[in-house]
Amino acid sequence: MTDPLPLAALADAATLDLPSYDDAAAEAASARQMELTKPPGSLGRLEDLAVFLAGWQGRARPEIGKAQALVFAGNHGVCAQGVNPFPQEVTAQMVANFEHGGAAINQLCALNGAALSVVALDLDRPTEDITQAPAMTEAETLDAMRRGAAAVDPTVDLLILGEMGIGNSTIAAALAHAVFGGAARDWVGRGTGSDTPAIAHKAEVVARAVALHERAKGLQILAALGGREQAAICGAVIAARLARIPVLLDGFICTAAVAPLHAARPALLDHCLIGHASAEPGHRGMTEAMGKRPILDLGMALGEGSGAALALGVLRGALACHNGMATFAEAGVSDG
Repeated sequence: MTDPLPLAALADAATLDLPSYDDAAAEAASARQMELTKPPGSLGRLEDLAVFLAGWQGRARPEIGKAQALVFAGNHGVCAQGVNPFPQEVTAQMVANFEHGGAAINQLCALNGAALSVVALDLDRPTEDITQAPAMTEAETLDAMRRGAAAVDPTVDLLILGEMGIGNSTIAAALAHAVFGGAARDWVGRGTGSDTPAIAHKAEVVARAVALHERAKGLQILAALGGREQAAICGAVIAARLARIPVLLDGFICTAAVAPLHAARPALLDHCLIGHASAEPGHRGMTEAMGKRPILDLGMALGEGSGAALALGVLRGALACHNGMATFAEAGVSDG
């Protein structure tokens, strides 16, 4: 079977040959928007999203016939630092809930037409405690990235990415702090329900971890401070890019997961949209640093891919208008 993520592609992301945005398809989509029976720009960002999808799908009339949602789950050694109010057993319990259709992501995928798969990544073997050692070896990081890449269906029109992992809001804060700087407290929030003293403790843990691994750069940050689900998300993002599949990232944790890709080469994320603005306080800083504007802002902070799955409905609305509306000529309406 063909390797979905060649080792050479990971060894030097800066030289990876990436499919690029199709300017001709995007220009044709923009021209169509100008011909539809509406004032130019009156559908606001829906017009921009339709053009974005056209450029990445390489067709003036993009479609979302098949959408795939992937939720990656992992466990984290940093939980030994007491950063999480729930035990790590909850990760496996929530994976079972996903598999039985009982979570929010199940409902939103069903509503908006996405096929959901959950990939549990060695839940019985947490990563190392990032305050003591690198989270993963290079081999473990590459293995998780490959597993993420292999889960991507290359025939889909859109990929949604989400995660589950007790302790991973601390991991996300550490990745953000390492990539974007600032103070540790800038990136730490409530996670699954931490109170004010617990948030202060999380910030102290994040600061210690990032200081320990301060020499890590680019994708090395992923191995030093990330987790298996974060590495799998990175692998899925690269695999989607190689297959020209646009990606909808979820909120804070998904955005932080791909921060090492941004650090290695910002263009690796050009095909990615962010589904929603998380209520986690660090998310705004990350999206601004990446130059990306979330589609929705509903005060959500659940994870699971839930915000991205909800944003899929907005993309479907954008394409329904783009592809289904009549032009002025077709409708016999004067365009001035």
